Amino acid sequence: MPVKRLKEFLDSHSIKYVTISHSRAFTAQETAASAHVPVKELAKTVLVKIDGKMAMAVLPASCKVDVDLLKKATRASTIEIASEKEFKNLFPDCEIGAMPPFGNLYGMEVFVTKSLTEDREIAFNAGSHRELVKLAYKDFEQLVKPKVITFSIERK
Repeated sequence: MPVKRLKEFLDSHSIKYVTISHSRAFTAQETAASAHVPVKELAKTVLVKIDGKMAMAVLPASCKVDVDLLKKATRASTIEIASEKEFKNLFPDCEIGAMPPFGNLYGMEVFVTKSLTEDREIAFNAGSHRELVKLAYKDFEQLVKPKVITFSIERK
């Protein structure tokens, strides 16, 4: 079951969503394969520090964060990818690295790379390494109100 905070939030807004259980997976590529979700439709959440403030960068599992693009798009002085040690206590209801891209539930700004907005649906970790939630992208956008910018590049 998705983390309680996420499930209650989605249910309280009458959002239609599907929960997809899959075998335990730790990388976004493994998760996509295990859950039978196209890798470009699976969103991964990368924690970044923008001028020292923690934020979520949400992008397709097939991509990686381009720090220079993110820095330019946010007009930040510094951008760093946060380490697990730096964010593990910020998501007490989630397994490390499986936090959903709902920064609004955790007091964080959310940035979505533009290419992710091109799909009708978005799938993402639901707080564990065994479960995804899939919902309409328009519902995600309405609930989270992310800043849509370009900051990702395809993995080689």
